[in-house]
Amino acid sequence: MGLTPDAEKAYFVQDYAGRTVIEGVEILNRPWFHDDGAALTELGRFDGGLHQDLPDFSIRQLNYSLIEPGTIKAFHLHRHQTDVWYVPPHDRVLVVLGDVRADSATSGQTMRVVLGGGSNRLLRIPPEVAHGAKNVGTETARILYFTDRHFSPEPEETDEGRLGWDFFGAGVWEIERG
Repeated sequence: MGLTPDAEKAYFVQDYAGRTVIEGVEILNRPWFHDDGAALTELGRFDGGLHQDLPDFSIRQLNYSLIEPGTIKAFHLHRHQTDVWYVPPHDRVLVVLGDVRADSATSGQTMRVVLGGGSNRLLRIPPEVAHGAKNVGTETARILYFTDRHFSPEPEETDEGRLGWDFFGAGVWEIERG
C-alpha cells in the first residue's frame, strides 16, 4: 500500500541499542527469580568486600534513599567515589549521567537510563561522572546504592559536590516522546 508523502518524510526507525554510553559506566542485568508467591534478586556476591561482577569495586557502604514522584535530585558527583545504584523493578527512576571529566573520551556527553520500570539491574557510576535521578513513577521510589568510600558530611572531608539540576539543560529530565 505505502505511506502518504508526509508520513514517508517523517518516518524513522527508533534506535533501541545505540544509546550514548559514557566511558566507565556499566549496566549489569541481575537475575530475578519467581515462584508462586514471591520473588528474589541477587544484587551481588562479595569476596572480601569485592563484588564478583565488578572485580575492582570494593564495597565500603550501603545506602538507601527515597525519592517522591516527580522529584528531581541532581546533580552530584564524587571526585574519588564510585557508586553502584539499584532501583527495584516495581519503581521507575530516570537517571541522567553527564561526563564532566576533562580527559575522558566521552567528556561532555550525557546518558539517560531508566532503572526499575520492570528491569532488574545495577548501574555503575565512576568518579567525576555527574549523576542525578527523577522519579518518573507514581509512587515513592527506592534507590539502594553501594559506594567504595564512606560518606562524610564534613566540608573538609566530603567527596560529594554539586552541579545545578539543569547543568546539562532542563530538557534532559523530560520524558522522550515517540
